[in-house]
Amino acid sequence: MTTTATPGNTRSAAHRRPPAAPRWWSGAGGAAAGLSLVVVTALWVRGGGLSGLTAGGSGTLTAIGRLAGLWASDLLLIQVLLMARIPMVERAFGQDRLARWHRWTGFSSFWLMLAHIATITFGYAAGTTNVLAQLWQLIRTYPGMLLAAAGTLLLLLVVVTSIRAARRRLRYESWHLLHLYAYLGVGLALPHQIWTGSDFAGNALARGYWWSLYAVAAGAVLAYRIALPAWRNWRHRLVVAEVVPEGPGLTSVHLTGARLGELPVRAGQFFHWRFLDGPGWTRSNPFSLSATPHPDRLRITVKNQGDGSGRIAGLKPGTRVLIEGPYGRLTGDSYTGGPVVLMACGIGITPLLSLLGELPYRDGEATLLYRARTEEELAFRAELDRFAADRGVRVVPLTGPRADRLSWLPANLAGRSDAEVLRHLAPQVAAAHVYICGPEQWAGQARAAAVEAGVKPGRVHTELFAW
Repeated sequence: MTTTATPGNTRSAAHRRPPAAPRWWSGAGGAAAGLSLVVVTALWVRGGGLSGLTAGGSGTLTAIGRLAGLWASDLLLIQVLLMARIPMVERAFGQDRLARWHRWTGFSSFWLMLAHIATITFGYAAGTTNVLAQLWQLIRTYPGMLLAAAGTLLLLLVVVTSIRAARRRLRYESWHLLHLYAYLGVGLALPHQIWTGSDFAGNALARGYWWSLYAVAAGAVLAYRIALPAWRNWRHRLVVAEVVPEGPGLTSVHLTGARLGELPVRAGQFFHWRFLDGPGWTRSNPFSLSATPHPDRLRITVKNQGDGSGRIAGLKPGTRVLIEGPYGRLTGDSYTGGPVVLMACGIGITPLLSLLGELPYRDGEATLLYRARTEEELAFRAELDRFAADRGVRVVPLTGPRADRLSWLPANLAGRSDAEVLRHLAPQVAAAHVYICGPEQWAGQARAAAVEAGVKPGRVHTELFAW
């Protein structure tokens, strides 16, 4: 069974649409993060930080170490909140932006944590010659320090495996499992500050602020990473209805469940999926919807890239499914009418195919540029033909070996810039809403070409295949 749309499609209206995030959230979120650092610094000053900073010698080192530790802890908790899957935050900023901020705050927190360890150790070791012995004494004798050392090692593991070169060598499932240790690392590393830190001894205000911050971060994780997914899975009880091969290494999974019309999902979004078909079910994989969500059926399409994705073709009807989501901002929320240009590379066709069914463009206003290595890898041909016949979608297949440039140049366009090629293939692009999905480097080039071709940056919508 394939799921297509016809003019006047109303299927998305059957789903309960989540409320749009207020525009002021973007600025307010950044201001709140900055304010938290200001509060932390003020608490450090109130605890005698400035006097220690001007004391000289070991006093200066320990004062710097205390502030570095407080900043590191604050950023670490902000990092947890960024990826706690808070629905309003997801809708306000989108996964791509949150992931970038999460990465930046994570590395910043890590370097501040190392600075904290180094300066505190050297400060306490002033007048001695054995810094390592001093570090071991701190770990062994101070309350909470053994836990903090264990948490630091876990955070080090997460940071090392988050470096781009290391991530390329890891399977997604392995990386995701290792990344979950960050929560345990945070839980072990932070409490020692309240138990032993001079900024908290006798300072009820500081202790109250930090415990509140911990509670908010932990509460967000429990509510939105555990409780909300558990409730949705209990309520909707998804199962595999049908498994359909779509092309070489490409498989669609059709799913049914209870009250799917009440699931707040939009075309273009994705879920994290767990299929309860045996060993490995605990590891989730992110897959986008490949058809406009229907009140009684959903569809995803998965490319076999090994591990979890390789099991999809062998799923049996009736297999139970667990989901987390929906996530992503590649939706029609910001569409204001007029031409639409969709640019897909490889498996990036899936969310754009679902958008083709939901966006209320008029006949002939939509153009799909579909990049693949070979003709055989161009999936959903019959479905795309129906979109062309029923809604006047222009489907432009672009095949050939993967190149550094966006153009994948047709012979008659050799030598032209990416923007020139884009204007040739989609003459209305400057006035269009542009939706892009594909590998990170390719999507970046596609976005740059669209902006150079005259598209306003706010009308370019992307979803990256990166982690």
